[in-house]
Amino acid sequence: MSGAALVWARLTPAGRILAVLLPVLAVGGALTTALLIVFGGAIAATIGANLPIVRFLAASVITFLITVPTAFLLIYMEMKIIALMNLRIGPDRIGPAGAVMSIVHGLKVLMKEDYTPPSVDVPVFTLAPVVVYLASFMTVMVIPFAPELTSVGLELGLLYFFAIGGLGVVGLMMAGWSSFNKYSLLGGIRAAAQAISYEIPLTLSVVGIVILTGTLSLPKIVAAQSGSLLDWFIFRQPLAAIIFFIAITAEANRTPFDNTEADQEIVAGFATEYSGMRFGFFFFAEYVNVFIVSALFSAVFLGGSNAPLVLPFHPEIIINLGSLGIMLPILAGIAPVIGTLVCAAPIWFASSRIKTWQALVAGFLIFGGLSTAAIGFWAWAMIPALGNLIWFLIKTFSLVFVFVWMRGTLPRARIDQLMGFAWKWLLPASLLNIFATALAVLLTTSGGN
Repeated sequence: MSGAALVWARLTPAGRILAVLLPVLAVGGALTTALLIVFGGAIAATIGANLPIVRFLAASVITFLITVPTAFLLIYMEMKIIALMNLRIGPDRIGPAGAVMSIVHGLKVLMKEDYTPPSVDVPVFTLAPVVVYLASFMTVMVIPFAPELTSVGLELGLLYFFAIGGLGVVGLMMAGWSSFNKYSLLGGIRAAAQAISYEIPLTLSVVGIVILTGTLSLPKIVAAQSGSLLDWFIFRQPLAAIIFFIAITAEANRTPFDNTEADQEIVAGFATEYSGMRFGFFFFAEYVNVFIVSALFSAVFLGGSNAPLVLPFHPEIIINLGSLGIMLPILAGIAPVIGTLVCAAPIWFASSRIKTWQALVAGFLIFGGLSTAAIGFWAWAMIPALGNLIWFLIKTFSLVFVFVWMRGTLPRARIDQLMGFAWKWLLPASLLNIFATALAVLLTTSGGN
């Protein structure tokens, strides 16, 4: 066995992936740099002449790059959190604390056979998972992550969200009908019935907020909550917040409303006949939906990117990197070496059992952590939008934790209970909230006049 084959055999799966990706990235980076040097002027002129198209394509690519890692992160969070709730260890083999396990799951699905049963309607069967994933993908574009950090700032962003989000149910119905399987069809019918039942109170629950703000623009709704903590709509519209949360749980097919793919009743529901990456599209879309509905709840009811507490000071750190000139790349090259040695020296002197390379690795990790923290603090001081983005992500992932918590603790509701609750309780409550909000606005306006 040659030396290269021996090294390859000793690599872990993650190491093999990196061994393939690093040369590809290096060659790709070199080629990109060469192309920019040769054709940079022509590329800049083309981009300037077609700026709207370029912005749209850039927003689409960025949105895609957000959704895929987010799905992997949520899958890992769910596995780890539910394991801790069940007093288990959870994923711990691949990567630190099993952090790469969800990526391995994605690669496993990608490598599985993409089987098409002979009796299915092939065009519809193939398009269904694409429709479901695109419905999730397109709704991310109107989420206001921070001021001036929205892919598409539509004036009717809230209406767009409900309209495009409803297309996911069309994809589920396509999957159930085209599979030519009774369990798949039952799953598709359940998805359609559940969407009809909960889409109505979901939409009506935000009418009170539209009455108060006078807009359907998500950035403007977030701006209307920018005063203090009590200006958040979860305090001004508590009934609407409860209705909205229950409805988005049903829209995302999460426990206790995951009847569309109840294993004990209808095998896997609409996804019974799917395998390979077509099943993976459904799988990823579910977790992307969890992130999206959590982000929407944060934007509409939890103040979006507004901080719950306003700090009495905001540091101002002004560093003119351009004034360093040629010293900037020199410092960038020397600082990691010196910082690693400084951080490694106390570890190496502290114990004679620690080898030199172990102390250097530990020093490099410590220096990297300190540098990341310093750069983050500097960016927070220089870029106010970064602080807003951090608050938005904290609120969103807190709600994601609630969804995972519900999945690990609550039983599944029966389909008749689910439907009856929507029509008998949520719909009247949402109408009552609209009436109460309109009456309060009318009385307040009349009193002011």
